[in-house]
Amino acid sequence: MDIMQKEFASRKDEIQKELELLFKTNMKIANWDVPEANDQEAAEILVKILQDGLEKIQQDVEAGKYKNY
Repeated sequence: MDIMQKEFASRKDEIQKELELLFKTNMKIANWDVPEANDQEAAEILVKILQDGLEKIQQDVEAGKYKNY
């Protein structure tokens, strides 16, 4: 395992918890804005938004946008 793999392996749980926090925070905001909303539907929409964002980042990575970040 190289140094970058070790770095991210040591922070994997933290990174995933931050992603979960982003999800839960946005679910709470959705509940505040639309209290009668279907939570399951809101969760599915939010997951799609997050997936789209990750796909965009993946495309940027593949295009070399972060080579000299």
